[in-house]
Amino acid sequence: MKYRKIDKLDVAPSALGFGCMRLPVVDGDFSRIDEKEAIRMIRHAIDHGVNYVDTAYMYHRGNSEIVLGKALQDGYREKVMVADKLPVWEVKTEEDADRLLNEQLEKVQVEYFDFYLLHALNTNFWKTVQKFNLIEWGERKRREGKIKYFGFSFHDGPVLFKEIIDAHDWDFCQIQFNYMDEREQAGRMGLDYAHSKGIGVIIMEPLRGGDLVKNLPEPIMDIFNAHEPKRSPVDWAFRWLWDQEKVWFVLSGMNSMKEVEEDLVFASQAEIDCFTGSDHEMIVKVQEIYRKMRPVGCTFCQYCMPCPEGIFIPWIFTIYNDWFSYKNQEKTSFQLRMLAKEKRPTVCTQCGKCKEACPQGLDVPALMKEVAALYDEFGIE
Repeated sequence: MKYRKIDKLDVAPSALGFGCMRLPVVDGDFSRIDEKEAIRMIRHAIDHGVNYVDTAYMYHRGNSEIVLGKALQDGYREKVMVADKLPVWEVKTEEDADRLLNEQLEKVQVEYFDFYLLHALNTNFWKTVQKFNLIEWGERKRREGKIKYFGFSFHDGPVLFKEIIDAHDWDFCQIQFNYMDEREQAGRMGLDYAHSKGIGVIIMEPLRGGDLVKNLPEPIMDIFNAHEPKRSPVDWAFRWLWDQEKVWFVLSGMNSMKEVEEDLVFASQAEIDCFTGSDHEMIVKVQEIYRKMRPVGCTFCQYCMPCPEGIFIPWIFTIYNDWFSYKNQEKTSFQLRMLAKEKRPTVCTQCGKCKEACPQGLDVPALMKEVAALYDEFGIE
């Protein structure tokens, strides 16, 4: 196992962190974790050098924290750094944050969290953070010894990311980043900016929820198969990240022992500058093919915002483009269903303000109709 240290913090996490969001389940029920197998997987990873485990309040409908707590018994707690996250959307009063943190500590059976994050910050959740002074609250919890390092995870655009980075002297942050998300969410700009501030950047969704490794289009597989040396799509995706100096370490949501064993092998080769020039050229070809498959030329500039109806137009287009690129109906249906009904593309009034503002010249109202049609196609109410 390789380990990576940054100047700001006196810790060296393993290049591979264990994310407890996709643990094996029973009978396809996301809330029913196969505890015996999950504990075996987590401990196997720790026994082979993984020293960072990550969970969250919402994972497996609240059961991920419980199972991780069981896995950390018998001396395993002392071998790892444990990360958990405050569900900002559950905070309705200042007292809620205390209640939630104490509940999490009890479920994971630890006295403190090594890493604690404000979870999934976006425009709305950032307002909650500010309203209830959650940054000051987090620093107070640090002084009380319940948190060692304080940071946030992020799902929004680069402008907000920079604002959040500049708002506090964070220890670390966690962003979605992979070879197809250089221009999405915080993206390459966010990675560069956080690194310039000395903030450790933890990577989530290295495989884009499986998009980069499952049911790949034939042209993509042709490129991988023609390239030397021969590696799996999983290996290429991880290696692309570990190659980069500005990436601190990578989280993987492993859901089988086979995946754990494979990822451990990949992580043992996790070196900066492990990509050759021809490797980079190959990934660029893959990126170009995927991007040609995306029907909407949205750059996430957000000039179309705010929408009078509250629709987050750039995010809607991200979902729509992903559908055409990866054809993952389960994921696309989930993303469309998770949008609040009053903010779905189905409520677009065709006012045209977004069309006038779009620097790419997109017919946004017409495209909203196309996205809205997916609700009928997928049977989403």
